[in-house]
Amino acid sequence: MDLSSKSKSKADTLPGGTTLRPRGRWGFVLTVVALAALLRFIFISAPLVRHSCMQAPPSTAAVCPQGSLLVPSKNGALWTDLTALHATTVFRDRAVAQLSAAVQIPTETFDNMGPIDEDERWMSREPFIEHLKGGVPASCRRHATLELQKVNTCGLFYTWQGSDTSLKPLLLMGHYGEYIYFLRRRALPYPLLYADVVPVAPLSADQWTFPPYSGHFDGESVWGRGSSDDKSGVIGIMMTIEVLLEKGFTPARTVVLSFGFDEEVGGPQGAGHLGPALLERFGPDSFAMVVDEGGTTGFSETFGAIFATPGVAEKGFVDVHMEVKTPGGHSSVPPAHTSIGILAALIVHLESNAPVSTLELGTPTFEMAACFAAHAPDIPLKLKRAILRAPKSKKALRAAEELLVQDKMFRAMVGTTQAVDIIRGGVKSNALPEQVAAVVNHRIATQSSVNATITRDAELVRELAARFNLSVTAYGELLTPALDAEAAATYGTLELSAPLAIEPAPITPSGRGAAPYALLAGTIKATFNAARKDAKSKEIFVAPGIMSGNTDTRYYWKLTPHIFRYNHGNFIRGIGGIHTVDEHIGADAFVEMVTFFTTLILNADEAEM
Repeated sequence: MDLSSKSKSKADTLPGGTTLRPRGRWGFVLTVVALAALLRFIFISAPLVRHSCMQAPPSTAAVCPQGSLLVPSKNGALWTDLTALHATTVFRDRAVAQLSAAVQIPTETFDNMGPIDEDERWMSREPFIEHLKGGVPASCRRHATLELQKVNTCGLFYTWQGSDTSLKPLLLMGHYGEYIYFLRRRALPYPLLYADVVPVAPLSADQWTFPPYSGHFDGESVWGRGSSDDKSGVIGIMMTIEVLLEKGFTPARTVVLSFGFDEEVGGPQGAGHLGPALLERFGPDSFAMVVDEGGTTGFSETFGAIFATPGVAEKGFVDVHMEVKTPGGHSSVPPAHTSIGILAALIVHLESNAPVSTLELGTPTFEMAACFAAHAPDIPLKLKRAILRAPKSKKALRAAEELLVQDKMFRAMVGTTQAVDIIRGGVKSNALPEQVAAVVNHRIATQSSVNATITRDAELVRELAARFNLSVTAYGELLTPALDAEAAATYGTLELSAPLAIEPAPITPSGRGAAPYALLAGTIKATFNAARKDAKSKEIFVAPGIMSGNTDTRYYWKLTPHIFRYNHGNFIRGIGGIHTVDEHIGADAFVEMVTFFTTLILNADEAEM
């Protein structure tokens, strides 16, 4: 067949208007080759020419998989009975009465409190401990059944012995003690870094809708300091056990309760002693899982969906103290830069070079973002695509990062933060200050470390210190000798120290095969569903979360790798005045906490973990 004769009068027009006029057999071959090359360029080599609507985002089927809600099977009838009880007004009023009475007992915590055997203010805890014993028969049975060990006077360690000693215990934590905001008076390395104990935000009754220790119930909420953080958690756990005992329940899996009393100031007197006591009694890696209160790691609405975000990680912490010393003298003959001016320049330099928040694969913050992308209907399409493509594209990861860190809260969670919170210096207007100091607080990202953080600070200030002819000592090591060869000595000194530091917590497993996480997620879903009459129209998704602050769990790392910071709090309408005036918690939200602890204990009792 003469292909050439049939194609002489025919012109082949390709995309883009290119016209090929083949000549003979070789002309046909060249036409096919040209077509293939052009199509390859359009669809493979030049993907940017395709419209974005042609690029469907990757499937979300394997991204943030959600298990089903988990309700007890062996104890299914008991669970059904208890959740029906929790829905009654009679039970709500009973729960409110116990929480209200607890709020009426001030257990104030101040920054400057000394050791428990030296500072009488700790004794405010005694009435609260007596309240936990209670006066009703059920409370008496609770304390007769549970073994109580007091640790460091006010730390409470309860053991509800299970029938099967082969099962690792479940550990539930909480704390009682409200934080009162006062300036610190500590024995710091710098004599200048102290102040008289004066209130920064005085607890004034006229700022509250109801008095701060009234425990007032207005028909909807219980009001008062500690109503949400964290007496509700402690009372919720104790009420759960009280009602289980009333129903005749005896656990197969041992349940341990640990209640600290100074979490708001770091927990050294409470959990700092309770953790070692638990380790001594049970040994390392001896618990199936630990659940502690988690600040605002309850559930809330994000991009049109409801998410619970139990904390599977916790940021680290370090305070970097900077002290500048320079010669004194009369202010009428000032140097070019006083010590205050030098310290101010150092602070500005730090803030101008703040740590950059970087989103990294495999971190809890990325996993949380992936859950938003997979399940939130209102997430912007551009952000969703970037997150879903990030595991296989660095460019997409950086695009997701750029969009996510625009949110102040997410930016704080994903990276190491710094905040200059304290500064001291100067005593008189006519005297040159000889010694000034500042404290820079860092919350350390899960992918970083204390050493990386303090080293970065030292390198930054070292650069600037040379301009002022300061010698630099960082964390006990002299970094620079005299800087000005023409000077007999350096003008002054800059000293850095880090007296208190905590590494980022080990990350709790939350992927496939992590039975404790799956149990917690299923429990959250079951609780959410049980507490709502319109549950069919609502759904809750569970995503790994992160604590930006620190909890008492820092003292419990050796007990288990499965530590969760979560209180089943409803934060859709806000955080209820935590750490400020008008702290309160809805009665229905508090009852839902009781349902959560009930479901958790019963689910854990029959779980394989």
